Amino acid sequence: MSTTYWPFVTLIVSVVFIIVGIGKLRMHAFIALVLAAILAGLMTGKDSWDVVQKDGKVKTYSALVGSVEVVAKGLGDTARDIAISIALAAVIGMALMQSGGADKVVRRFLAVFGEKRAGWALLWSTFILSAPIFFDTMFMLMAPLAMTLALRTGGNYVLYVLAVCCAGTITHGMTVPHPGPVAVVDDLGISVGVSLVWGMGVGGIVAALGFMLSHWLNRRVQVPVRGSGAVSLESLHGINSKAENELPSFFWSITPVVLPIILISLTTIFELAHSGIHPKTGEPAGWALSFQAMLGGESGFKSVRTWIDFIGNKNIALFIGAFIALAVLAKQCKLGLGKLEEMVGPPLETAGMIILITSAGGAFGLALRSAGVGDAVKALAEGYSINLILLGWLVAVVIRVAQGSATVAMLTASSIMVPMLAGGTLGCHPVYLFMSIGFGSMFCSWMN
Repeated sequence: MSTTYWPFVTLIVSVVFIIVGIGKLRMHAFIALVLAAILAGLMTGKDSWDVVQKDGKVKTYSALVGSVEVVAKGLGDTARDIAISIALAAVIGMALMQSGGADKVVRRFLAVFGEKRAGWALLWSTFILSAPIFFDTMFMLMAPLAMTLALRTGGNYVLYVLAVCCAGTITHGMTVPHPGPVAVVDDLGISVGVSLVWGMGVGGIVAALGFMLSHWLNRRVQVPVRGSGAVSLESLHGINSKAENELPSFFWSITPVVLPIILISLTTIFELAHSGIHPKTGEPAGWALSFQAMLGGESGFKSVRTWIDFIGNKNIALFIGAFIALAVLAKQCKLGLGKLEEMVGPPLETAGMIILITSAGGAFGLALRSAGVGDAVKALAEGYSINLILLGWLVAVVIRVAQGSATVAMLTASSIMVPMLAGGTLGCHPVYLFMSIGFGSMFCSWMN
């Protein structure tokens, strides 16, 4: 019994350490998260740690050194996944703000929807655009629009930022091809189409309810728009006061945001077409056959897909978006290469801090997974008779609160729940369990 409960003790102690460290001791979030991760590693009670090295070999460390090494590995693995995309998205954001492109898009938003419906327009555009791309990339691309919209309308900054968060959080946990939903759909044997219909349908309702709550919060919490090292508040006000003909065209203003999303989405379409191949005959089925025929059959499909996978890789897609955004900035403000280089520096510095803190959260998550929090939840659940849909949600909640990643929460909850369904005890369509795990993975997105 002590073995079952000890991971929860580790979880509680390390979480309290983070809260006290940041809230009372005024530690920087990066330092607090790294120290909490090391603390969690030390509390596991392991005699040794097996850590995979850069060359792929496994090296065994003592308990003390291993606790540090596993944290370094978790930090590095997370940075590998997010560093390039967050840095490039920050550059795109800076270029959109400085060139006036973000203000151009916002002016078109307001002209079409009006100020009262601008928040709804931002919510639903983010909901659609974020379906194929990770939350962090989407947020960095849409945040400049939220900031500029707040400046243009004279307030409601909280509302506009939360509109982006509501939409992006839902799609990240409810729609394929995000990695969490993909894993749960595969584990539960649900078709991609069914998961998308239910995920987007129910998710859209929840996003709307979240936006209504955002209105309530916006009336009670006032957060001013702040400048940054990349863009000062004074320069933003100056850009917003420019005449319409002094801003870039709407097409070139929106392209750095939409084009990367389109390119990333193309890889999803090709992946779905590939997964439509019958596993026994090896022949494409249904729409996948027609799609491949358009590209000259299987060989043509594979050839085109090679290039689509390259330009649709999130890092390459964002590089393309960044180059276009910088070109628009250079043309609009008549800047040379030297001045562009100076302007790229500050957003990369800002992105570097985001990358460090996010990566530290990844290190903390790995330490807690190594502490066996997921296994402890499973062991406790097996001893009680509990509704499996509620249990799936609860497991995802615990894992999400523990380590901060919605994807990890969904992967872990799914792996715990699937063996429990072997006896066919769910009693309803598995899409309900899919949604309960997805919504559980969104619970309490805090400092980790």
